Amino acid sequence: MAKSSNSALVIMAFFAIYVIWGSTYLLNKIAVLELEPFMLASFRFTLAGLCIFLLAKAMGTSLRITKKQLLNTLIAGILFLSIGNGLVVWALRYVDTGFAALEISSQPLIILLLMRILQGKKIQPMSVVGVIFGIIGIYLLVSQRQIIAQEESIVGMIMIFFCMLCWAYASLFVANADLPNNYFVNTGYQMFFAGLVLSLMSLGFGEEWTSPSVWSGKVQLSMLLLIFLGSIVAFTSFNYLLKAVSPEKVATSTYVNPIVALLLGWYFLDEKITLQSIAAAAILLTGVYFINTKKTLAIFERFKR
Repeated sequence: MAKSSNSALVIMAFFAIYVIWGSTYLLNKIAVLELEPFMLASFRFTLAGLCIFLLAKAMGTSLRITKKQLLNTLIAGILFLSIGNGLVVWALRYVDTGFAALEISSQPLIILLLMRILQGKKIQPMSVVGVIFGIIGIYLLVSQRQIIAQEESIVGMIMIFFCMLCWAYASLFVANADLPNNYFVNTGYQMFFAGLVLSLMSLGFGEEWTSPSVWSGKVQLSMLLLIFLGSIVAFTSFNYLLKAVSPEKVATSTYVNPIVALLLGWYFLDEKITLQSIAAAAILLTGVYFINTKKTLAIFERFKR
């Protein structure tokens, strides 16, 4: 009975990191078409952080951390979520959800190259093959005529790439940083601090804040799903799977999320899926497969979205 119960949990957890994480692109796109991007992200992460704190207290988990850990969670929260996620939400105003998901799926390539540049790590032969595939895939993705012809799409694409650089650097930073041992507490602080910084970014850019009571029903629903499913359920499922199954199996979300995002964007938002996008996806995700060596994977998967 216990084995059956564990199997059910594993299946539900995989559903969370496959479908829920893949759907966050659609949910953010729906919300950002009506709300200001940094305000949206601030609402999401501040409330998600507070909910995590409440859950931690309910479970009897201490929220006490050292000053050093407080500083490190602030830095990680800014790099991962304030910039690494907040600017992606902003970019979704100008690019399709599937495009954003495919570009972000090349994240392991960026981490690998930064490990080489900043830490002098040697790139394994299989990873070299992955880098080549990844570069070809990214070129096919961003060289499409409809992207080149639209200046706003190019700006969105550049912003997403900048987000990936920040996320990759943050991944290397947290690998050696002194952070709270409890991942639930660690996540809560990162999300809460990121939400506060995003609110300052929103005010700095002069965004107009609105009350949830005036949001449309679909935006209210999207925000609730982003907070409770995208930020809490999926992340908890991800950490559970890292202990329950092998990292290689958890890494399959890297390949599934873009496909989910593409299909949901096509079905709900009538986004076009071109043959070049399909070819780019196949080549890019093949490259990611080769890059996902265990060493790179240990860093990337621990601190994913």
